[in-house]
Amino acid sequence: MHQLVELQHLTRSEFLRGLEGVSDEAARRRVEPMNCISWMVAHLAHQERAFFVAGARGERAEPRFRAFGNASDSSQPPLEEAMALWREASEDADALLHAATEESMREVVIAPDPRGNSAELGTRLVRNIFHYWVHIGEISAIRQVLGHPSPPEFVTLHGWTYGGS
Repeated sequence: MHQLVELQHLTRSEFLRGLEGVSDEAARRRVEPMNCISWMVAHLAHQERAFFVAGARGERAEPRFRAFGNASDSSQPPLEEAMALWREASEDADALLHAATEESMREVVIAPDPRGNSAELGTRLVRNIFHYWVHIGEISAIRQVLGHPSPPEFVTLHGWTYGGS
């Protein structure tokens, strides 16, 4: 598996650790100006779907994912629904990502985004990884404001090393 894909999996696992113990009620609570946690979950699902599933086919993500895109209105979806979108998007994205090679990471295989930007698969993957970390930090901040116990310590790496596990 390509090292960037391994890093994506590490990032996703840290994202899930940051959600441990979050109730639906807490996930739907908005601490302005940030969006709520469940919206962030669905938002990350949208990006994975747009970058690695629909975009790879030259299509736009389905409306149920686009409802959580960058220009979408703030909403408070149930956490279970947001997690279902996220699981679907990340599992479907893995079909492309697990087949990635060093050569394919350099190819522009992703259709242009709505702003007309094209990028190589590797560039989009790095952007997606960084995007996750932004929201991991926001989720940690929201949890602190809501009075949750100390957030998990990031990053523990769970045995991940450069060059493979």
